Amino acid sequence: MLICCTKKLLDQLNIKPAPCPDVEPLFSWHANLLRINRRKTEVLVNDKNRYAIVLYGLKAGDFKKLDQHIAQAIRLTFQEECIRDEVIEQFVNHYGQVTFTKTRGRTPVARMNNSCQMVLYGHEDLMVEGIYQIGVGIWVSRLLVGDGPNRYIRPNEEMYKDLAGFAAAPIFSCPAAVLKITLDLDEHQVWRQIVLPLNTTFDQLHQVIQTAFGWQNYHLHEFFIYGQETFDNGAFINHNHSGYHKEGFKPIINLVSNEDAFDYADKVGGQMILEAGIKLSEYVPAKMKYIYDFGDNWQHYIEVEKVLADYDKNHPVCLAGAGNTPPEDVGGQHGYEEFLKIIADKNHPEYEHMATWGNSQGYRDFDIEMVNRRLETGW
Repeated sequence: MLICCTKKLLDQLNIKPAPCPDVEPLFSWHANLLRINRRKTEVLVNDKNRYAIVLYGLKAGDFKKLDQHIAQAIRLTFQEECIRDEVIEQFVNHYGQVTFTKTRGRTPVARMNNSCQMVLYGHEDLMVEGIYQIGVGIWVSRLLVGDGPNRYIRPNEEMYKDLAGFAAAPIFSCPAAVLKITLDLDEHQVWRQIVLPLNTTFDQLHQVIQTAFGWQNYHLHEFFIYGQETFDNGAFINHNHSGYHKEGFKPIINLVSNEDAFDYADKVGGQMILEAGIKLSEYVPAKMKYIYDFGDNWQHYIEVEKVLADYDKNHPVCLAGAGNTPPEDVGGQHGYEEFLKIIADKNHPEYEHMATWGNSQGYRDFDIEMVNRRLETGW
């Protein structure tokens, strides 16, 4: 594997660059050394497809074994992408040892610099612990980038195509879950059936639900995980409590999106922890609930219908669904009923205003094809 280094990185490595061998672009990367939050950060960009790998918080000893770190970062990132282990090993070992050389040409350097700018932009998502910044690399690789006149690509999609061509076989395989997510509305059936990899984190599941239901991500959210135990012997949880389950199950975990929530923790709602980095695989097949917008209080019950051992994609897919999602900030269930009453009557004096407002708030018919296009390209 060829690593084409900037002068700054070569100086850090304190090595004389090797002569530049003739290597297929898929196995060649341009690499730069940045300083982010006073930590040394390496960004690698694939010469064939512009896929990005990020290492963060590198210390002197890490540069002495940078070749090993690069290979491991690629392995871990591809594993997170649900790429088959045998394909990963074929890729990493295709050219044997890592060779460090100088950068080659303006175009790959410009592309590398663009990816470095995106890493700087998303630096708040860099994890303090561990040098392999898998999430940031995957995020950068999903961004739409220009690739010549009037052509745009997503580096991750190009890498998938290139790996499939290299392996001459399907490249994805991972355990997955089929979830039925039902919005709790008294008079309406609004639900989505979604299959997604079990390595999906709960902060990612939040984004999936937002996309599948057409929410606009304006408000706070939280998850509850329930055990098998129900309330009995006169004990109960008030139906106004956010951890309430309509079948009486006791919440054991409350996953929240920010630390401010800890100011409102209570024993009834279960142990409160931050959702970031927590994967579905840690709790499936438990019953779950997702609450969005603590004012309107939209409660989504999540049932695990099936667990798949070998899912052949690395992104969520909406398999089925029904019903329209209420507009944002409509005023909860009561406000939604009033909204529906008005837009059903074109002679109502507020019809035009309410129809226009509803459209601005994202109210539209459920479109499974549009949902799946968004789920495939990054939610």
